[in-house]
Amino acid sequence: MTPEQTKTAEKMKFVKAAWDKAPSGPKKDAALRHYKTAEKAQTSKNDAAADKQLDAATHAFA
Repeated sequence: MTPEQTKTAEKMKFVKAAWDKAPSGPKKDAALRHYKTAEKAQTSKNDAAADKQLDAATHAFA
């Protein structure tokens, strides 16, 4: 695993944990959409797109 892939995997864990703890509502729903898109990007080996979506998911919680 490259350093960028490792960074993305760690970010995925962080966002998933935050999502699990978040209360139900529109912010959680928005974050989930971004997280699922990030999963698809990561599966496609597109770490840049995955990172962008993870950042958007994190921002959705704010």
